[in-house]
Amino acid sequence: MQLSKSVILASAASFIGLAGAQAADLPLKAKAVEYVKVCSLYGPGFYYIPGSDTCIKLGGYLRVDVLANTNSDNTGNTSGAGGANNRFTNGYTWRSRQDLNIDTRTATEYGVVRTFFDATFSWTTDSYAGQGNGATVYSPIGTTQAPNNANGGGVAGGTVGVYYAFIQFAGFTMGKAVSQFSTPWANYPGNNYDGLVGGGGTITGVNQFTYTAQFGNGVSMALSAQDQTAYYQAGVNNLGAAPGALGAFGLSNYAGTVAPDLVAMLRVDQAWGLFQASFAAHNNHAAYYGGTETTGHPDDKWGWAGQLGLSIKNIPTGPGDTINIQGVYTNGATRYNIQDLAGSAGSNTVFGGTNLPGAYQSVGFGMAPDSVFVAGGQQQLITTWGMRGAYTHNWDAYWNTAIYGAYAGVRYNGTAKSYICGPTGSGVGGSFGAAFGTAGLTSCNPDYNIAQLGLITRWTPVKNLTFSADLTYTHIDQKFAGTIAYPGSAGIGKPGTVYELKDQNTVLLLLRAQRNW
Repeated sequence: MQLSKSVILASAASFIGLAGAQAADLPLKAKAVEYVKVCSLYGPGFYYIPGSDTCIKLGGYLRVDVLANTNSDNTGNTSGAGGANNRFTNGYTWRSRQDLNIDTRTATEYGVVRTFFDATFSWTTDSYAGQGNGATVYSPIGTTQAPNNANGGGVAGGTVGVYYAFIQFAGFTMGKAVSQFSTPWANYPGNNYDGLVGGGGTITGVNQFTYTAQFGNGVSMALSAQDQTAYYQAGVNNLGAAPGALGAFGLSNYAGTVAPDLVAMLRVDQAWGLFQASFAAHNNHAAYYGGTETTGHPDDKWGWAGQLGLSIKNIPTGPGDTINIQGVYTNGATRYNIQDLAGSAGSNTVFGGTNLPGAYQSVGFGMAPDSVFVAGGQQQLITTWGMRGAYTHNWDAYWNTAIYGAYAGVRYNGTAKSYICGPTGSGVGGSFGAAFGTAGLTSCNPDYNIAQLGLITRWTPVKNLTFSADLTYTHIDQKFAGTIAYPGSAGIGKPGTVYELKDQNTVLLLLRAQRNW
């Protein structure tokens, strides 16, 4: 009897255990719904993180670019191997990129707490550089790059880039985000091209601490302290630091950071469009005249920038058509005009042809630092002004075209010109004459203008898949004239000989396929 009871109990336990195991394998509808619960508080695409009251949204894009007549993506041939316009200049450059962003939001008694992260994973073809001995090296894949050169190595020969990483809470934004100085369209009033001058940039974000006040009816004001390194530093150039090819314009000579940039922005964003006024104060803090403390240093100088932006929506030419336009003026704060992705960001050296007897080729210079100085002298702030804009027309639900343009002027004061061109303006006694000679120089003037004009057409055959073709023309109107004895550059294969000083042009074509998700 005892044995029978034990067998019965064991069988019952086995049955119950088997039933439980089978039940565990079955999908539990209530649990599944709990784990994929939609969060409708913040728009489509948000879901609750399991076991929390935080909502999360994943997004991004995959993009493929092919560019003609450029060594970069996507700024044009205004310096280096691209500006050489010879066998070191790429006929094409290719990039594949995956972008990933993570948006989380949590409702609290103080309002919504938001975090946002955006990163890119890129593979970009690059350039060959000469070594001066009949051999070249492929560069700079696999090396550490400057902040906005996305061509360097790091992951499988490509690059990881962190664009945005910020927290928003109770009106505050803390972390890496687009500058409050920039308009909502940042570098892109209607284009894909990255290199427009004429306004604020940092499309890849800048560290900041910002408070934004909302006044209602679409009116807001932001006050911000933002990191100036390196996106908002155009150069505090020591004109006595380096003789030779670029010694004419000195070498940048920054000291450590002492003050962030201070930004104020007022915006009206309503159904008719948008108006924005921005102001920034920028401290220029240079290191020493020479290699040690004993050589002395120039005093700090604060620069500033002001910008107005206007967007007009739903204009009579068609539904969704838009005009975006802005203008900017800077003094000692050049990056608020010649923004961080604008070509070589104010350091243009472009070579071209010539018909001048005795000259090998031509060259055009366009340098735009924040300030220049010489040993024993003070910083001389550089003044710039500029504008950019675009008109976008929608042909139908699948096609649109935009025409866009930009213009900027760079001006040196009289003292700065005397440092570069000498006291008589002939080049004698100045850094330009010391670097290139004065025998053939007929006009010495570091001022220059840059003009850009472009046309882009986009086709979106299905939602979130867009193909585009973007053609951009750039003209550098430089004010030097005559000839110089250029010392040559092994890296781009340029010989040391006589070059004509001349305005330069370049054209860039971007073909892009992009899938957003």
